[in-house]
Amino acid sequence: MTTAPTSRELAHPARDEIRLEGVLHALSDPIRMRIVREMAVVDTELPCSYFSLPVTKSTTTHHFRVLRESGVIQQVYRGTAKLNCLRRDDLNTLFPGLLGSVLAGADGQADRLGSGDRLEQAGS
Repeated sequence: MTTAPTSRELAHPARDEIRLEGVLHALSDPIRMRIVREMAVVDTELPCSYFSLPVTKSTTTHHFRVLRESGVIQQVYRGTAKLNCLRRDDLNTLFPGLLGSVLAGADGQADRLGSGDRLEQAGS
């Protein structure tokens, strides 16, 4: 059952509500993939302000919402900051190997295209 939000809580799908097609849709956008790749490098919560994205603040908010509503990330408020982390355990339980494969594929693509956008993945 989806968690009902209070004024400072954000709705997240329960583990059994996360659907593969939603996860794949969320990961299909280059900006959202970039966010996930950056989050995969660290094993801690990151504030939205950590990410330097080439889009407006409202578009950034949209991308984080898509990732949250698909079950890819967890967002929580700590004081005035909204912190983000991957739902790695949930994704690996539901779709074993998917996240690691997608992250490895993104690295391979960055290498192949010479974009210099290769990130070292931690614990994927």
